Amino acid sequence: MTQIVPLSAEARARAGKGTARQTRREGRVPAVIYGGKQAPLTISLEKFAFDRVLHAPGFFTHLFDVTVDGQTHRVLPRDVQFHPVTDVPLHVDFLRVSADTRIHVQVPVEFVNQEKSPGLKRGGVLNIVRHELDVTCAADNIPEQITISCEGFDVGESIHISAVTLPEGVTSTITDRDFTIATIVAPSGLKSEEAEGAAAS
Repeated sequence: MTQIVPLSAEARARAGKGTARQTRREGRVPAVIYGGKQAPLTISLEKFAFDRVLHAPGFFTHLFDVTVDGQTHRVLPRDVQFHPVTDVPLHVDFLRVSADTRIHVQVPVEFVNQEKSPGLKRGGVLNIVRHELDVTCAADNIPEQITISCEGFDVGESIHISAVTLPEGVTSTITDRDFTIATIVAPSGLKSEEAEGAAAS
C-alpha cells in the first residue's frame, strides 16, 4: 500500500493571480484540490513544510491527507508549477481520491539480480530505456517501485514489459506493444573482440 503523508493547509478565500501572489508573499504555496465530484477547494500550504515532502522520494506516487479547517481530504499530487528561474514551487494541483479510484501514475523501476545476468557478468552494461513505468492502479495501492529481474539476460538482449511481473492490481497503461525497458549492451572491449573474431572467421 502506498504511503500516506499528513499535510496541513489553510483555505484561501478566492482564486486568481493577485491572491496567489499575495499568498506567496506570505510564505505559503497556493494549491487547489479538485475532483471527486466536488467543487474545487483553493488552499495554501506552508512553504517549508511543503518543500520537505516535495523533495522526498516518490512525491507523485504518495497519497496525502490534507487537513483544511478540521476536514481531511485524501489526495494525490498531479502537478506542480515551478518558477522558471528560481525553481520555487508556484502552485500545486491535488486530485481527490477514494479507495475505488483507479489512477494513472509513473512508478520508478528497480533492477535486481544483476549478478545473475550472464551479459552483465561478462562486463556488459545495463542500458535503462525507461526509468519509470506508466501504470494504472487503485489510488490506495500505488507501488513504491516496480522490481525487475535481470536474471538470465545476456549481451544484446532486451528486457521487455512482458518479462515483468507487475504487483497485483497494477496494469501497464501501454497495452498495444511489448515495449523495451532496458537492454544489456556490450562494452567497447567486448565489441572489439567480437569484431576481430568475425573478421578472422
